[in-house]
Amino acid sequence: MIYFNNFAAMDSAKNKDTYVLIMAGGVGSRFWPKSRTDFPKQFIDILGTGRSLLQMTYDRFRGICPPENIFILSNDEYTGLIRQQLTTLPAENIVAEPSRNNTAPCIAYASFKIAGLNPDAKIIVAPSDHLILNENKFLEQIEECLAFIGSNDALVTLGIQPTRPDTGYGYINYADEAGGNLKKVRKFHEKPDLTTAEGFLEEGSYLWNAGIFIWTAGSILSALSEFSPEIYEIFEKGLPYYNEESEADFIKLNYPLTPNISIDYAVMEHAKNVYTLPGNFGWSDLGTWASLYEVLPKDDCGNTFSGCQINLTKTTNCVIQLPNNKSAVVKGLSNYIIVDDGDFLLIYPKSDEQEVKNISKCFSKMTESA
Repeated sequence: MIYFNNFAAMDSAKNKDTYVLIMAGGVGSRFWPKSRTDFPKQFIDILGTGRSLLQMTYDRFRGICPPENIFILSNDEYTGLIRQQLTTLPAENIVAEPSRNNTAPCIAYASFKIAGLNPDAKIIVAPSDHLILNENKFLEQIEECLAFIGSNDALVTLGIQPTRPDTGYGYINYADEAGGNLKKVRKFHEKPDLTTAEGFLEEGSYLWNAGIFIWTAGSILSALSEFSPEIYEIFEKGLPYYNEESEADFIKLNYPLTPNISIDYAVMEHAKNVYTLPGNFGWSDLGTWASLYEVLPKDDCGNTFSGCQINLTKTTNCVIQLPNNKSAVVKGLSNYIIVDDGDFLLIYPKSDEQEVKNISKCFSKMTESA
């Protein structure tokens, strides 16, 4: 079974200057048909724990800063779902985007907003849909990064020690220049082919890019000003409005004017003050059905399943997800994804799971035109 550590709540008073931005605006198309545009992956109890991925992420960070310092970055479309799942979250802590413009604009918007609340803010940016098995270790490493940015003008990204030559992740190449556990980042690499990924593991100074960032409000705003001035200038105009009633009107008018670009392309690949902390805390981005398969408990034939009643014969290494009121009989399949979400049934080879995203787009267009 999956094990989640219970961790003692840290002294959040000492971290009153720490803020967390949880990014929850993705549509999770690789988890189709379970994840849909109107109810994406981060809002689903996909692990069967009784908590959605968003709720688990929120719970995790309540151990590192006051809960009023946690903000959810998402699309306008999901404001209602966030309020349903995080009932104690203040309404003003939902930073809603009127358009989907990738991670750089939403991080810039939230950073200006938080800097207006606390110019000394330290900011953690984290996805809402990742799995952390060893939460004690994770929070210890976050604290180490917070201490580092407290005395260094640095943009820190958590890196994950690779366990296999995975072609589905971006990689971070680092040097040992920083001293201590943090390393100076040499270069970011896009998702490699298998031969290149094998070379990265053999060389040894490469990490998976987890998309978890730690920096001060001043450091990230300075970096945006230098490397992404178009985004910076748009949000700088909002300084009189942040944390006021007029903020929503300013954002509705100006946010769609920002370029569609990730924080990696906008800032991280250009900045010279980027550092990484190699991590090993049971991380998975849960980006695909195969990555979910890796962390779920399995039967003697390597199958992982949920549902009412399942009869499996000569079936191995499959991930099977059925509604609680549905039964199934499966024979003769190996390494397949079988997902029944009521409206859609997906039966697909795990080896071809990267195609699921395009299939979901195809069905979305068919649904819209029907």
